[in-house]
This record gives sequence, C-alpha cells and structure tokens, in this order.
Amino acid sequence: MTHQGRVAMGVIQRRWVVLLLAVCFLALVPALAGTQEIVRVGGVGSALGVMKIIGSAFEAANPGIRVQVVPSLGSSGGIKALFEGALDLALSGRPLKEEEKARGALSQELVRTPFIFVTHLGVAKDAVTTREVEQIYAGELTAWPDGSRIRLILRPTRESDSLILLAISPALEQAHRAAVNREGMIIAITDQENVERLARIPGSFGQTTLTQLMSEKLDLKVLAYNGVKPSVKALASGEYKLAKIIFLVTRNGTTSPAAQKFVQFLHTGKARKLLAEAGNLVSNVRPGH
Repeated sequence: MTHQGRVAMGVIQRRWVVLLLAVCFLALVPALAGTQEIVRVGGVGSALGVMKIIGSAFEAANPGIRVQVVPSLGSSGGIKALFEGALDLALSGRPLKEEEKARGALSQELVRTPFIFVTHLGVAKDAVTTREVEQIYAGELTAWPDGSRIRLILRPTRESDSLILLAISPALEQAHRAAVNREGMIIAITDQENVERLARIPGSFGQTTLTQLMSEKLDLKVLAYNGVKPSVKALASGEYKLAKIIFLVTRNGTTSPAAQKFVQFLHTGKARKLLAEAGNLVSNVRPGH
C-alpha cells in the first residue's frame, strides 16, 4: 500500500471510531430521558440526505419515534456499527460480504440512483465521454476547454463509488490506481467531504450520485455522460448506464420494533414517492442474502 493509501486508511479508521463512540453516546440520551424511541440509521454517505427526508416524514406519522441519521460512516463502517449495536439500520453502497452474511447481516435493495460526473459550477463543460474520463484520471487531459486547470477529486480505491468507476473500463481502472499514487492529489474520504470539495474548488472534477445531489441541494454542475443526461427516467429506460445501488442492511433477530416499523414505512407509497423525488429509481423492496 502506498503512503497516501496508508494515510487515507488511517483517517477512515480514526473517523469511524470517533463516530461510533458519538453514536453510542447519542443513543443513550433518549433512553436516559425516557421520552422517545429512537431508530439509528447510518452508513454510506450518499444515502444520508434522502434518509433525513424519509425520517422526517416517518416522525410526522409516528410522533413517539425519532429517526437519528448519523454522519457518514461509509458502507463498511455502517455495517460494523450495526454489528456493534450502535446502529439499528445500516445503509450500504455495496452487496454484503460473505463474512457479514455469516454474522447474520441481511440486505435488501432499496434504490438505484444515477452515478454521475460533476464539476464546479464555473467549469465550461457540459458533457464527458468515457475516453475523456480515462484521460483525466490518467493525467493526459489536464485543462478544461477554456484553458483552466482540471482539479481531480479522488476517492479511496476500495470505496463504493470508486468500485463503480473502476468497473467502467480496464483503462479507467488502471488510470484511477495510477492517480491515487500521484503526489499532491486530493483524496476525499467521505461522500460529504467529496461534494464539499467539488463545490468549493474551482476547476474540480469528480463523481457523486443524483440522490445526494438532489437531497442535499448541492451546487454542482452535472455532466452528460456519453451523450446522455443522467436522470431517473434515463436510468429506468437503460439509456443511462451508470448506477449506484443502495442496500438497507439489518441484523437477523436484532431489529427493534421501532426500526421494524421504519423499514415497513419504506415500503409505503409515501416513502417511495419521496425516494423517487430525491433522484432514485425505487426497487421492489425485497429481502436478500
């Protein structure tokens, strides 16, 4: 592992420990107060914005239960927190691993959302092709059409968004791995840190999801990809090819009644409408292993 990779991994581990301790502490507050039941939800950052929207609607219909959406832990961090009892429900941007299934984790596909390429609002560019993305990551394309510098925002190689990116083409996989090893590159650890940097840094280029963009009301320019503008409709028709799947993860036999009620709410027409309005192609929610 490169020095940058070791640093990124260390940051991820430290952040997960701090957030896990914070979640455990916050979970004690309602219990000590004896006021409300609490459903703790967390995991992959791109789903947190829409979960806050769903959580507010659920609370309005169930005033005795509060939904606590915790800061980004990532997919693996959320599943770990679920096993530790710090979360009631985890959100993952990847399928379960075999060892997670063996420990009793169960997953169901919740939504699919367009995986999108984005830039800073000031970038004079409206679309990219696969070849251009490969060239940007390879360091062969370094300037936008107006001559301004391209500032690539990277994600850790094993992060779920990176795995989608690497699967686009062998050339892009090779280019991404080379980019992570170049000196001076910007690496955003969490989904929220990623979009913050994309919105703040002039000339930025990177990726996020349509649901994060819409639910968090982000000021980013969305690029058409291979001639297709990303949308839920284009994803449903198959015209737009890139998607991120969000899984809802529970642990067999440990889901509280309040959390079960929230899961049931996700099946309702109200919740499905809110998910769709936030940039998601809603799945026929079904248990998976």
